[in-house]
Amino acid sequence: MSEQPFHTDPSDQAPKPEPIAGSTPASTPSPADPQPNATPPPKPHTTPPVRRDFFRKLFGYSEQLPVEQQIKRRTVLSFSAFALLGVAAWKSWFWLKDQPLDQGVQEPLRKGLDANEAVFHHTLSPGHLAKTYPPSVAARNVRRNGNVGLAPKDFDAGSWKLQVQLSGDKTLHVGLDELQQLPKTSFAFEFKCIEGWSQISHWGGVRFSDFIQHYRLQKLATQPYVGFSTPDKEYYVGIDMPSALHPQTLLCYEMNGQPLPPEHGGPLRLIIPVKYGVKSLKRIGALFFSNERPPDYWFERGYDYFCGL
Repeated sequence: MSEQPFHTDPSDQAPKPEPIAGSTPASTPSPADPQPNATPPPKPHTTPPVRRDFFRKLFGYSEQLPVEQQIKRRTVLSFSAFALLGVAAWKSWFWLKDQPLDQGVQEPLRKGLDANEAVFHHTLSPGHLAKTYPPSVAARNVRRNGNVGLAPKDFDAGSWKLQVQLSGDKTLHVGLDELQQLPKTSFAFEFKCIEGWSQISHWGGVRFSDFIQHYRLQKLATQPYVGFSTPDKEYYVGIDMPSALHPQTLLCYEMNGQPLPPEHGGPLRLIIPVKYGVKSLKRIGALFFSNERPPDYWFERGYDYFCGL
């Protein structure tokens, strides 16, 4: 069997061109590489969420309506919502007005006040101090508010004595001259009325905590409350014991360095800077200690019991 002669293709033996210096050999694009002029695939059409579309239509937004009609629709909706809220407020007022009273205020409001007291009673530190000022900036004409408990006008300050209810039927009687023998504390602070006004005023007297220690009333002071009342029993307050023993709480007998005037509660009043002025009872007649909340004049008329600042 004769061998077939081996033939070569001349193109296979043609010399390959030499690469030009400084050039990069062209690479053959692979099928996986993106084409330079390829158009990106279109993004899938997404429909707005049903909830968003619902609210857009609810408030008058609609691409199918002209702008004028959208404005009219939103105007009608706004006035309708306003009318519904007005009717709801009107009905709520009559519902609230007919609720049973709890300590001088409707029961739902009292629950709100109790919740407010619970928050602030546990938030404010019993040891925080009210800001004090130099006596020179204190008002010369001290404002007063209210005269409940200051009758009669012919009150005899000379025969006045503080009555402290002890255990059982025992009562401690303390005169003004005896109180003035105790260490005196005075300072100026911003007296704040619950009605919204305030004034820097200067007061002097004996700390309630010093009074407790001097007359050895520490055991009674372990009870959570102390009650104060005027001589005629017309005005009365209840104070939580941490606030009563606060270092700035005074049995006060001086104002601007002078004896306390009768219209400001002379001969002795309570000054308690960490509470609103409704708690600073004018003309103390008696005090007692209690495990229960003592009666409180403004609490019975719809105010917060704690009244803390």
